[in-house]
Amino acid sequence: MAKEKQIAIKEAEITNNCPECFNQQLKLTFYQKHTFNPFFHRTTDVVTHEIKCKKCYSLIYPVNWTEDIERVFDYYNKLVQPDRPQVRFTTLFFIVLILVLALVAGGFYLSMEGII
Repeated sequence: MAKEKQIAIKEAEITNNCPECFNQQLKLTFYQKHTFNPFFHRTTDVVTHEIKCKKCYSLIYPVNWTEDIERVFDYYNKLVQPDRPQVRFTTLFFIVLILVLALVAGGFYLSMEGII
């Protein structure tokens, strides 16, 4: 079964007012989704974001954003460069692949010799 992780690709501290407590310490974080499996690791192109107040620890949803927060978010959204989507195979995948190829080649060899 594959495990999914959200890995932080960019973090920024912004000085806009929190809509909840009016503190000026907000943290904007961008995450990229990664899928881990025993046979491969996949990097997807799904990027999510989160704005959190550092004082009251509340998540600030887009409904509560002010125009200033939207402006700062748009700026940092343009700066984010996610990893390119790719699939990396693990060592276990290559071991299983070599074993399967060896079994197929051995079976083909034995059938050509007339033993099977």
